[in-house]
Amino acid sequence: MYSRCEILFPHSRVSGLKKLKGDDWRNLTERVAALPETDEDALAFSHMMIKLCDCLNCDLGSYKAALGCSACSQRTINALRDTDKQLLRRFDKSKKEVLSYLDVIEGVQQKAA
Repeated sequence: MYSRCEILFPHSRVSGLKKLKGDDWRNLTERVAALPETDEDALAFSHMMIKLCDCLNCDLGSYKAALGCSACSQRTINALRDTDKQLLRRFDKSKKEVLSYLDVIEGVQQKAA
């Protein structure tokens, strides 16, 4: 029934968000969509969307999961009253969190080597 359902916001859905806000948002989504999903900016964007969409509380039996990630993320961005600048600040905050986490992981790996 849910064979194509993801639980966390997938990188493949970034481009579907580009027309929902202004030029700065469109530029960000176009840039991030062109990156590999393992790029720091792509990870940060997904991290931001996971928080905004509350993906960690989504389960396969929920209405949101039945809608799918595309519809859920589009509804979330449309419902936000944030300006492009506020959304870009959210992205920057998520990027700092992702970079901090990657630094910790790198430090752990260096100690283990």
